[in-house]
Amino acid sequence: MTEASPLLDVSGLRSGYGGVEILRGVDLAVRPGEIVAVLGSNGAGKSTLNNTLSGIVRAHGGSVRFAGEDVTAAGSAAIVAAGLVQVPEGRRVFPDLTVRDNLLVGAYRRGRAHRARSLERVHAVFPRLAERERQRAGTLSGGEQQMLAIGRGLMAEPRLLILDEPSLGLSPKLVDEMFALVRRLHADGLAILLVEQNVAESLAVAQRAYVLENGAIRLSGAAADLAANPEVRRAYLGL
Repeated sequence: MTEASPLLDVSGLRSGYGGVEILRGVDLAVRPGEIVAVLGSNGAGKSTLNNTLSGIVRAHGGSVRFAGEDVTAAGSAAIVAAGLVQVPEGRRVFPDLTVRDNLLVGAYRRGRAHRARSLERVHAVFPRLAERERQRAGTLSGGEQQMLAIGRGLMAEPRLLILDEPSLGLSPKLVDEMFALVRRLHADGLAILLVEQNVAESLAVAQRAYVLENGAIRLSGAAADLAANPEVRRAYLGL
């Protein structure tokens, strides 16, 4: 059976802020329906990678292809419209808007024609958001705000969803719920780029993974192989 062409294909990506280069020639790929984890400690360049893929930070070099199209120089609005959607670190909900209005904002650039259907889907995934539909987002708990941020991303009908540190700041119970959600979204056929510090949980749900260190890919391969890699076990799992 022929291996599917990458949905996201990143080659030699270089990026940073001003004259400071953070990403130094990153290569990675995500195929349709695949969970790929990008692992690394604070300062490794994970958020810079996400923001460059999303068109928020401009690439200095290399290329980003999404669904066969070169989007290296595309703006964030065009990238979202193509179906590459990021759920950013720190949730970043609109605190003074209701839960419902936060969700509807997610369909502004892409998915507007199917807002009602998408809203039903999000409510099915997150019944708690349906219960709190008229509540201001700023009054939700941290876990509920993370649900809202992911729900807002789903409203854009993503072809690939980038999840930036979705477990950050959550209790152990909510971390388990978050990774169960990632599995559920994957079972529905959604491709996910999971960018996380939680190495053990990420390797348990992903098919493949990359380890990012100092802006470059240090290791890559099947998630199970990396979970058994002595270097990964020592540096990231404390084993």
